Amino acid sequence: MKELQERIMRDGKVLTESVLKVDSFLNHQVDPQLTMNIGQTFAELFKDEGITKVLTIEASGIHFAMATAFALGVPFIYAKKKKAITLSEEVYAAPVHSFTRQETYQISVSRQYLSAEDRVLIVDDFLATGAALIGLTQIIKESGAHTVGIGAVIEKSFQEGRGLLEQTGIRIESLARIKSMSVNHMEFIEPATSRV
Repeated sequence: MKELQERIMRDGKVLTESVLKVDSFLNHQVDPQLTMNIGQTFAELFKDEGITKVLTIEASGIHFAMATAFALGVPFIYAKKKKAITLSEEVYAAPVHSFTRQETYQISVSRQYLSAEDRVLIVDDFLATGAALIGLTQIIKESGAHTVGIGAVIEKSFQEGRGLLEQTGIRIESLARIKSMSVNHMEFIEPATSRV
């Protein structure tokens, strides 16, 4: 997705060779038009998959999942990182380690929102180590639903996430795949999207 790559080049900040800051337009302050375009792009890529739900993890993936679900005309669910007192019913759960926050937490989704009849698309802001996405695939598997694919807004291809997820046979579509980055340079893998 050329628009996204150009925005990363213009407004993204490389803090280290593994940390990219995009909080001025993607995950703190959000550009709504870019977000809706991202959702539309994911919807186009996965339009023939019979998707019934879009799933993400709080908080940075929520607006991309909503934009994608809106374009597909289906509900979206976000896995919670902490169990709310209102979430008294049974849940599907999986442990996830956050590279950014350097902590492990339990994500959960209410059992009433995922069933064996569902065909689920996972959408998230980053694919790096793959921990969050693997946790989401475990929740889908536990529910008996089918994972049709993963949509990642930005993929750090030099980290192990894609390789771990490819072993499961799940289709991965990333809108901006970064091959390498440093404070002075960033290289993308072309084309911007690819099929597993």
